[in-house]
Amino acid sequence: MMNNLESISLIATYSAMAVYTLSFILFTIDLAGRASSTGQSAPTRWLRSAMALLIIGWAIHLAADVTRALSAHRVPWANMYEFGLTATLVMVGVFLALNLWRDVRFVGAFVSGFALLALGIVTVNFYVSVTPLPPALQDYWLVIHVCVAVLGTGFFATGAALSSAQLLQESREAGGLQTRSWQFLSAFPSAISLEALAYRILVIGFVFWTFTVIAGAIWAERAWGRYWGWDTKEVWAFIIWTLFAGYIHARATRGWRGRPAAILSLIGFGAVVFNYSIVNLFFKGLHVYSGL
Repeated sequence: MMNNLESISLIATYSAMAVYTLSFILFTIDLAGRASSTGQSAPTRWLRSAMALLIIGWAIHLAADVTRALSAHRVPWANMYEFGLTATLVMVGVFLALNLWRDVRFVGAFVSGFALLALGIVTVNFYVSVTPLPPALQDYWLVIHVCVAVLGTGFFATGAALSSAQLLQESREAGGLQTRSWQFLSAFPSAISLEALAYRILVIGFVFWTFTVIAGAIWAERAWGRYWGWDTKEVWAFIIWTLFAGYIHARATRGWRGRPAAILSLIGFGAVVFNYSIVNLFFKGLHVYSGL
């Protein structure tokens, strides 16, 4: 049975989803308007309203995450629902914070749409009531290890959005996607600029993920008496690290710039999603904590 704070958290989660929906619609209307008006680059009222709603939705989302933590008397990332709730919060937060540095509102539809989809999936399919932590999770390394994993995931998601935009823009610049419906891409930065920005963001995500692997090894030694045991999640964490290490190396190699590097970054993010979803649901391991 839910306590009051847990109920408030769930209501706030659904409220955040409703606001994200409105934000996504307005981001899409803005892109459609650009497609029908020579791809103007100046911010429209639709874009400004979409950003305002995204900020409001994020604030409600934050309240949902905090009240979930207060109801459980612990950090809110002990199962798939809580990790999804927190990871989507961080992803949107990273996007909003990046806009203080560079204007990346042009991928707002991707970010708001992905956050809405992910949050809806975890809430409908993976929701569980607050339960005590398993013994292996009752350690302060839970906070450190999973916190940096969530941060890394947030940067990887934003980098994936920019890599997707890069692929579309590259196709347009090469002579494809010249129909009227793709005209909005003329308001995006060049493919080279998108690639450079994605690379910087993914490098930050890679640093966080590197620390995730290191902190996980330290936590494993405290919990199970060994630093590495080729557990399912350990293997996939290493695969993700290898993919993004390969991306960074490929991006620094002249022949791997452009489309191949962008595709590799998307494969890396696909591995992150696979690790969170398929591995947690269908694989067995010492720290596969789906909560279901």
